[in-house]
Amino acid sequence: MPQYPGAVYLRSYEAGRGQKFHLYGVTLPYAEMVAYYRAALKNKGDKLFDSPPTHQFELGRFRENDMAFPPSVTVKDFTWGGSAGYVNPHAGGQPARFPTVVQIVPAPAAATTRP
Repeated sequence: MPQYPGAVYLRSYEAGRGQKFHLYGVTLPYAEMVAYYRAALKNKGDKLFDSPPTHQFELGRFRENDMAFPPSVTVKDFTWGGSAGYVNPHAGGQPARFPTVVQIVPAPAAATTRP
C-alpha cells in the first residue's frame, strides 16, 4: 500500500485477529494528506468526522471472521481545536509534534492469501 515518503513511523498497536494499527506522523496539513491518498489510492475515501477532521480510505473487503478492522488508511488532523499536534514519541525526535497522523491497518496475512 502506498505510504507517504516523508512519513515518520511512530508505533504499532495490536488490533486483534492478526492485525496491527501502524501510526505515522507527517508534517503536511490534514487536507494535503487527504489529497495525497486520494491520488495515490485513486479513491475519494470517506469523511468519518468533522471534529476532529478524520478521513478513511478502505483498502479491501472486510471479512468479519478474519479481521478486527477493515484494511484501511485513516488520516486525522491533530491540530484541530488549537492543538499543537501529536507528540513525537521518540525522545529528541524532530519535529516535536506532528500536525497529521496516518493510521494504516493492513489485512492480516491469512486474509490476503484466501481466494
